[in-house]
Amino acid sequence: MTLPTYSEAHRATLMQVAADAVRHGLILRAVLDLDVSRFDAALREPRATFVTLRLHGDLRGCIGVLEPIRPLIADVAQNAYAAAFRDPRFTPVLYHEVDQLSYHISVLSPPQLMTVTDEADLLRQIHPGVDGLILEAVDEGKRGTFLPSVWDTMRDPRVFVQQLKIKAGLPPEGWSPTWRVSRYTTESIS
Repeated sequence: MTLPTYSEAHRATLMQVAADAVRHGLILRAVLDLDVSRFDAALREPRATFVTLRLHGDLRGCIGVLEPIRPLIADVAQNAYAAAFRDPRFTPVLYHEVDQLSYHISVLSPPQLMTVTDEADLLRQIHPGVDGLILEAVDEGKRGTFLPSVWDTMRDPRVFVQQLKIKAGLPPEGWSPTWRVSRYTTESIS
């Protein structure tokens, strides 16, 4: 599950595009349309990302995708816009906030399906601080994920899994043999 390491120039470009996407959205109320061909090949590779916005250290929006559906640079633009204006937990970003926002981009590795018999087995297999997890109850149409960065605030693996079940709309206690778990890592850019 090794991710490519992006150069400082790549990182700066991704951060600039995220900020540009939010500013563009404030003015035109639309996603920033990029000519992907003008960017370096590493930024044109299909990648899944999450973009997190913070205002004075507090979460202001976080949106992303789990599967690579578009080029990395376009995914960052789309998710930065969505984090600013479409995260249902928050009101849209306002003009007076835009210059005070901080951005964090997580580039996801492809998810790896895990073979898990029960919650205890999952707890033995996960790597705290490294693994992001996707929990799916396919037969119920429910799914939730926690990025590896969530380990910063939820260090206990048991609590991490319990809260992930809640986020997925599943009961915090118990385990179903029909649930699927995948893990992934991220490369953080901020």
